[in-house]
Amino acid sequence: MSTTITPEAAGAADDPTATEDRPRRLARLQRFVRPGTALLSGVLLYLSFPPRPLWWLALPAFALLALALHGRRLRAGFGLGYLAGLGFLLPLLVWTGEEVGPVPWLALAAVEALFVAVVGLGVAAVSRLPWWPVLAAGVWILGEAARARVPFGGFPWGKIAFGQADGIFLPLAAVGGTPVLGFAVALCGFGLYEAVRLVRLHRATGTVPRGPLAAAALSVLVPVTGALAALPLVSAAPEDGTATVAAIQGNVPRLGLDFNSQRRQVLDNHAARTRELAAEVKAGTAPQPDFVLWPENSSDIDPYANPDAAAVIEGAVDAVRAPTVVGAVVSPPTGKLRNTLIQWEPGKGPVATYDKRHVQPFGEYIPLRSVVRLFNSDVDRVARDFGPGTEVGVFDLAGTKVGLATCYEAAFDWAVRDTVTHGAQLLTVPSNNATFGRSEMTYQQLAMSRVRAVEHSRAVVVPVTSGVSAVIRPDGEIVAQTAMFTPDYLVEEVPLRSTRTPATRLGTLPEALLAAVAAAGLGWAAARGVRARRTRT
Repeated sequence: MSTTITPEAAGAADDPTATEDRPRRLARLQRFVRPGTALLSGVLLYLSFPPRPLWWLALPAFALLALALHGRRLRAGFGLGYLAGLGFLLPLLVWTGEEVGPVPWLALAAVEALFVAVVGLGVAAVSRLPWWPVLAAGVWILGEAARARVPFGGFPWGKIAFGQADGIFLPLAAVGGTPVLGFAVALCGFGLYEAVRLVRLHRATGTVPRGPLAAAALSVLVPVTGALAALPLVSAAPEDGTATVAAIQGNVPRLGLDFNSQRRQVLDNHAARTRELAAEVKAGTAPQPDFVLWPENSSDIDPYANPDAAAVIEGAVDAVRAPTVVGAVVSPPTGKLRNTLIQWEPGKGPVATYDKRHVQPFGEYIPLRSVVRLFNSDVDRVARDFGPGTEVGVFDLAGTKVGLATCYEAAFDWAVRDTVTHGAQLLTVPSNNATFGRSEMTYQQLAMSRVRAVEHSRAVVVPVTSGVSAVIRPDGEIVAQTAMFTPDYLVEEVPLRSTRTPATRLGTLPEALLAAVAAAGLGWAAARGVRARRTRT
């Protein structure tokens, strides 16, 4: 058999540039490795969040982020961090465009990813320092702290802690709240990368410096050991007896922004479900609740201004014979609207109110309205802005102190904690997720409530207009929940507790200490950079 060599092949074989092009092609491909790794790390972070029980994916996510950022220049760290932020936040926040189109969703994700970009710059800066995994994890928490405060009061959705409701690190929420829980996850992930890096270094050189080896080992072992040591802080035992609580899910007539377009239909749905519960109690097939919790916006019209709405609520409350918390949009004659929870007592009517303190920008009020209107006309659906309340929400319902955090407020550490410091024995997060359809939003929010339960050692009841409503024990376990867009009610006996966890007592101190660790690391890195430049000159 003979082989014919074409002139073109012979020329290629004789041409030395053909073999020289191969390393160039490989070098060009390698330029995409770190960006691809950063993007993949963000996607894995997203996949670690509910409704998927894949909390552990956060660890390889942070390890891959470290692989992308370790030893990089600051500008590269910023760009790679931005890619990671987009990979994480674009899919996580897709529900924000459920009814208003992609522009608000893309804009929100693009802006929030800038915080991750700055974190990427910080991680790159500290990655050459001793014990860098600790400093890098601190930088991540510093970024989360900033994102939870600015702009427009912050947007803490997507805190790493909120993806850990099923994870082994969850007990750390009782130690130092969401900052300590998130720090442990990031530290463990960065430590895993450092351990792998040192193993590869050992194979290449046969030696490993003891300091970095100890840092890598402790970065993995300390968070896991700390979580196991914190287990005694997690308890569902009643300290102040128990209470039987009912959560009403009335459902809405339609999905989307027009969920309440049929006058009084949302209110009628919740009243009907409450009267049905009252009939079950009278028949002996359901326990008598000590109090009843309706969701946010469960009265779609103002009961103070509409006597027919007040009559419907009064009839349902008198039928169930229990204090009831009703969510309503209150429309004062002048000024801003109020997203209000009303304590309605049988035979007495409304006796107390709580106005939501952290109203949602671009949802309940429109900052920079004239500018935003240029990009999306849906801003005019919010024709009258909501204003924030100022008082902490704690109702005394049949002798039980119930702390109130309305929907979006559950994402903010302070909005939940101060109800506990004001005596709450149980927490409730009344919500209205009807505008977000069947998206993952309701499951992400439910996970927040589970983390809050462990953080403050309180049972949490989550009544939602359209689901998922749930009852959560102080150890974070869901004991009952509804399906989405289904009329239903839950009646459960829950433990009442008064013990304050270290997280409740310490408040913002753990976050401040971790931010100080990050600031010290960034200052150290900056000083080393200045010395290095002086040496070169």
